Amino acid sequence: MKILVCITHVPDTTSKIQFTDNNTKFDKNGVQFIIGPYDDYALARAVELRDQTGGKLTVLNVGEAETEPTLRKALAIGADEAIRVNAFPSDSLFVANQIAHYAKEGGYDLILMGRESIDFNGGMVHGMVAETLGMPSVSPVMKLDLEGEVAKISREIEGGKEQLEVKLPFVAGCQEPIAEWKIPNMRGIMSARTKPLNVVEAVSDEAATETVGYELPPAKGAVKLIDKDNVQELVQLLQTDAKVL
Repeated sequence: MKILVCITHVPDTTSKIQFTDNNTKFDKNGVQFIIGPYDDYALARAVELRDQTGGKLTVLNVGEAETEPTLRKALAIGADEAIRVNAFPSDSLFVANQIAHYAKEGGYDLILMGRESIDFNGGMVHGMVAETLGMPSVSPVMKLDLEGEVAKISREIEGGKEQLEVKLPFVAGCQEPIAEWKIPNMRGIMSARTKPLNVVEAVSDEAATETVGYELPPAKGAVKLIDKDNVQELVQLLQTDAKVL
């Protein structure tokens, strides 16, 4: 069993976001980066499946040299090897094409990633990778078990849950509660230093989109406190100020 987990290198959810160059570039100064939380779930389940099947687990990131500490953390969590595609992840299609090119060469049985990244929240890469490789794609996957060459999957749909069976190979976009996040222990951290982290060059491919600018959400307005017994004033403010009634 060969498993590929694709991870993103994203700002910590507690980071203060700022932009530079007339709001055209993300300001990385003082920002701590982490494995994307949904990717963390995919990685945790992949480690469990690798341990069950005795296979090999590879993690891949499309990014520049600054993402290597994130890949080392994935190795500490339990991946066997890491691959960094040496390119700036300019848009979803570009990233998907890089993943698909590497995955095709590697002949993976299972490709896992988060259902979306938490920086752009596109939720498109897993579908694009699957389409490029001619594989099925399922998202959001909340439960994943393997029985031979068949995966049994549970996912959320509108108004309920859906149970699926999919033949390997396929691509899955994962979310909780597929597995519990794994925290690297000291043994894992030490072994990660000697595990292979290979850098491959990107395949020639232009981004299909261009970011022309960013905007921060509007600042929160002042809070008006209304006495709990003053229902008339509350209703008036909801009608005249909030305009929700």
